[in-house]
Amino acid sequence: MAQKIKRNDMVKVIAGKDIDKEGKVLSVDAKNHKVVVKGINMATKHTKPSMQNQAGGIVQEEAAIDVSNVMLLHNGQPTRVGFKFVDGKKVRFAKSTGEVID
Repeated sequence: MAQKIKRNDMVKVIAGKDIDKEGKVLSVDAKNHKVVVKGINMATKHTKPSMQNQAGGIVQEEAAIDVSNVMLLHNGQPTRVGFKFVDGKKVRFAKSTGEVID
C-alpha cells in the first residue's frame, strides 16, 4: 500500500495530547502504521550508563504515534492526500487544492 505520509513531510497533529502542534516526520513505520514526529509525543526514558552516555539518566525522546492522528501540511494548511497518475507516474496530490505534492 502506498504511503500518504513520508519522511521529512510537515504534519499537523489532529488527535491526542499534542493536538494542533506541527512538526517534521522523522521516521515512518508502514507495517504498524506509526510515525515519529519531531517534538511531538515526548516520552521519558531511563537509560543505563554506556560508552556513549557515561552518566546515564533520564532522557526525553519522541515516541511513535498512529498515522491516522496526523495530517499532511501543504502550503501551511492541513489537507487530505490522494493519488493520481501524471505522465504515467503515480504522485501524491492535496485534495483541498488539487496540487501535486511530489
